[in-house]
Amino acid sequence: MSNLPTEAAPARTSPPPAPEPPLEKRKRHPIFWAVLVLAILGVAFIAYRSHTSSTRQYGAGRGGRGGFGPGMNGPIPVVARPARKADINVILNGLGTVTPFAIATIRTQISGQLFQVNFTEGQLVNKGDLLAVIDPRPYEAALSQAQGQLQQAQAQLKEAQIDLERYVTLSAQDSISKQQVDAQKALVSQYEGMAKTDQAAVDNAQLNLTYCHITAPFPGRVGLRQVDQGNYVTPGDASGLVVLTQVDPITVIFPLSEDTIPAVVKRLRSGATITVDAYDRTGSTKIASGTLTTIDNTVDTTTGQFKLRATFPNKDEALFPNQFVVVRMLLDVDRGVTVIPTSAIERGQQGSFVYVVGADNKVAAKVVTLGHTEGERVAVASGISVGDNIVVDGADRLKDGIEVLVQVPGGGSPGGWKGGSGASGATGWTGATGATGGEHKAWKPSGSN
Repeated sequence: MSNLPTEAAPARTSPPPAPEPPLEKRKRHPIFWAVLVLAILGVAFIAYRSHTSSTRQYGAGRGGRGGFGPGMNGPIPVVARPARKADINVILNGLGTVTPFAIATIRTQISGQLFQVNFTEGQLVNKGDLLAVIDPRPYEAALSQAQGQLQQAQAQLKEAQIDLERYVTLSAQDSISKQQVDAQKALVSQYEGMAKTDQAAVDNAQLNLTYCHITAPFPGRVGLRQVDQGNYVTPGDASGLVVLTQVDPITVIFPLSEDTIPAVVKRLRSGATITVDAYDRTGSTKIASGTLTTIDNTVDTTTGQFKLRATFPNKDEALFPNQFVVVRMLLDVDRGVTVIPTSAIERGQQGSFVYVVGADNKVAAKVVTLGHTEGERVAVASGISVGDNIVVDGADRLKDGIEVLVQVPGGGSPGGWKGGSGASGATGWTGATGATGGEHKAWKPSGSN
């Protein structure tokens, strides 16, 4: 056999490795899956919340816990109070200004140096007390001069009168002519006029000397001194020496609407004592109590109001001149009227009305005519009777003929519903109506958000 050269078997080689993905593509896979998982979780959470909200709304519409609480399918919880008979004070409110009975700027009536100041700032003085002294020496000299001239004129007059008596006697004896007697009479008249003129000069000098001593024209309290001792003062000084105000008693002037004039005038003419109370500017603290003194004789056409003056004893000086106060005047008392809380009043197109709870626990809207209001109470002139059960809270969801659940004061309502006590002090509800019934808060069970 011939040995034929054999072909070398081809060497076994491994397949070439697959190309690796780029680095950006390898990093993208974890991010993509993380985003996908978060999106799925978000959708699941939204679906869960929607289901929970629907369940709560359905449960609330069914009456809350177990369907036994008050809700859309059950009676609406309210708080009711019976109308009763009581007295209502007729009170008129106004804004007043404290005004002294008398106020005066003390000025000098003569010119001169301020010789003496006899008061202390803020001092209480009586009528006639000496406040200041103007240098009296120039006026004492003027008085002496006037008195001398008067004395001279009186002497001349006396001499002329003696001569006249003599002339009259001689004329009766035909010793002198009648003409001389008439001339002497004229001379006596001339001296009488001179004497009167000089007497007036003396009186004026004495008055100026009196003006040197400045006294208080009425009792009161002096203010801050406007000029110091030693200054030259004149009657034309605008600021004067000091301001004096009478503080006890003191008055308050306040305006009221012209609509109240007939009632106020009627009470004044009857001789009744009308009490007026003054409060601070917040209306919460009573300052003083007085009585109505008088009313003005005209109405201000620009405001439609008239002014009244009340007098207050002010021993403690609680009222200060020009102070702003809130005035409450007790004009009259309505006795034995039907009274309900102001929170029961609702407003509508038909006017003021209230909801009355009947024996079947259904409400009826009754239009009422309101009277005077005192605090949280209002008088009802017509529309309801004493003993009617009036809804005072929870009327925001009511309408005529709807069934209600009247809450029991001091205890919870059926079905485990409870809440904090409201404006009327009952439990089982939250929120309170306003004074006119215009604002309400939604009724809700305890613990809900």
